[in-house]
Amino acid sequence: MQTEIQFAGFGGQGILLSAKLLAYAAMKQGFFVAWVPSYGPEMRGGTAYCTVVISDKRIGSPIIKNPGHLVAMNRPSLEKFAAAVKPGGVIFINASLIPTRSNRDDIRELVVPANDIAVTAGSVKTANIVALSAFVARSKVVDLQILKDCIKKEFATKAKIIPLNMEAFDLGVAAAGS
Repeated sequence: MQTEIQFAGFGGQGILLSAKLLAYAAMKQGFFVAWVPSYGPEMRGGTAYCTVVISDKRIGSPIIKNPGHLVAMNRPSLEKFAAAVKPGGVIFINASLIPTRSNRDDIRELVVPANDIAVTAGSVKTANIVALSAFVARSKVVDLQILKDCIKKEFATKAKIIPLNMEAFDLGVAAAGS
């Protein structure tokens, strides 16, 4: 079993952090993991992206042309990467910033207003946690409780924001309808 997930959005939306959290959760479950971030001028404002490969066998190459899934946090990311997703995959669409859809009938779309839900949780900065938890609830690529524990551990040195992120996590899971 090998699963590839591409996270994409504006720099500053927590794209790399979301991917890192997913990678940690997969490692905690005993999977082999590759985390390939894209750094550069897109870090603040342009399209930033990161790929996570999760496998029960050693990963031959972390470079993926056609990911199994996509988490698109902005419209340019959806437009750039949706066509490459393998049939049967999940495309998460942040409906707060993306008024369109993938126009594909061979994938499962998960349309969630992540930014709006994050504001409800207490901060728009948690939109990435809303998106991540909704995506994992729908795709089931890792165990939700393990992912939640990894998020708590990631923010352990900033204990004041753990409740905010847990609220965002729970709202994301609820938005996925799982």
